[in-house]
Amino acid sequence: MATRFAALARASALVTAVALMPVATAGLAAVDARSGPEFGKLMAVYERIKSNYVEPVDDDKLMKGAIDGMLATLDPHSSYLDARDFENLKTQTDGSYGGLGLSVTLDDGAVKVIAPTKGSPADKAGVKAGDYITHLDGKLIYGGTLDEAVDQMRGAPGTQIRLTVFRPGRDDPFDVTVTRQIIDLKPVEFQVKDGTGVISVSSFSANVGAQVADAWNKIRAQTGGRPNGLILDLRGNPGGLLDEAVALSDLFLEKGTIVSQRGRYAKDNDTYGAQPGDIAKGLPMIVLIDEGSASASEIVAGALQDQHRAVVMGQRSFGKGSVQTLIPLTRDTALKLTTARYYTPSGRSVQEGGIDPDIAVPQISDPDLRKRALRSYRESDLRGHLINEIKDDKDLEKDKTEDPRFKWTPEELKAKGIDDFQLWYAAQTIGRTTPAAIAARKR
Repeated sequence: MATRFAALARASALVTAVALMPVATAGLAAVDARSGPEFGKLMAVYERIKSNYVEPVDDDKLMKGAIDGMLATLDPHSSYLDARDFENLKTQTDGSYGGLGLSVTLDDGAVKVIAPTKGSPADKAGVKAGDYITHLDGKLIYGGTLDEAVDQMRGAPGTQIRLTVFRPGRDDPFDVTVTRQIIDLKPVEFQVKDGTGVISVSSFSANVGAQVADAWNKIRAQTGGRPNGLILDLRGNPGGLLDEAVALSDLFLEKGTIVSQRGRYAKDNDTYGAQPGDIAKGLPMIVLIDEGSASASEIVAGALQDQHRAVVMGQRSFGKGSVQTLIPLTRDTALKLTTARYYTPSGRSVQEGGIDPDIAVPQISDPDLRKRALRSYRESDLRGHLINEIKDDKDLEKDKTEDPRFKWTPEELKAKGIDDFQLWYAAQTIGRTTPAAIAARKR
């Protein structure tokens, strides 16, 4: 069972930092006597529903509803995983399902896109973070469950589905037809752009740290051992395994703290430090982030920013500064429970506020950007999100941009052969400013 839970923890960690914790049997068995009257209310409601509701009600449905209701009062990332959820996680672990490549959530009854997986059918079809999916094949899905929507979006590879999308910033919804494919997650990709290595990480699944190290070795080989620097692209990366975020950060740091976490109890507190050895040997480095960069992505960006190892560029990140633990309940059910908050080396919490880039750069190659930027979707927009207990008001300021090139139109960019302005800007900027210079300006 432990092996199965470990695999499932890895799968669920594709969208959140998850750790595995054994069942606290005694804790589950012992109920504080003061809770007795409250449980009495719960049982009274249960009995009246069973006796008086207009139709017979299934016990499992009532219990799951009660559990979901309890967890919904905590935060958006704590949830109950029943046998169905476990099967979904197992499917993701196998990586052999036909789907669209979307990470989605339920926002007040509407299916909202957290981020499309880079290179997936949904990504190629133009679905973007912050989009709302209102209809599937013309059928309204508002008010349904997330499981129902996900089940409909999955299907046999080669089959098509029509998504009706509402995009903040556009007046009218529009349809996108997407062909399902086998979703084969390739979290790490690389290229060489004008002598600079670019490593894109789309999720923090198992072995990402080792894959990034391998990508860097191949970049060095392609540049004759003389790359100009490295751009680490974490845009649209919704997070993943905490250990892999630490492993990736450690590749480029010589010493010091990478991240710390603090929870309710001492056992939930931990600090992760860097070991000597920067594989890029101090070469200029830029980390690209945007509103879709969350959780483990923010750990990496925060560590490299606070340690003055990299210039962080792009747009303010999502702002998910909490850690979830997978707590088994039975053989095939568990709780995914928020058990700690994490902090960057300087002690910052990214909860709500996210990581502010050192150089704010909009994605002006996106025609809808100017309108979408006003309605960007982040942790602070989620109902019931944890409050940042040490935030400063400035942490929640909107991104600011000043470079005159940010006013170029999509048509002008196309004429210049630029299809990704943020990446182009990073390649143009690398080596022209340093983390130390940026830190000095901030003082």
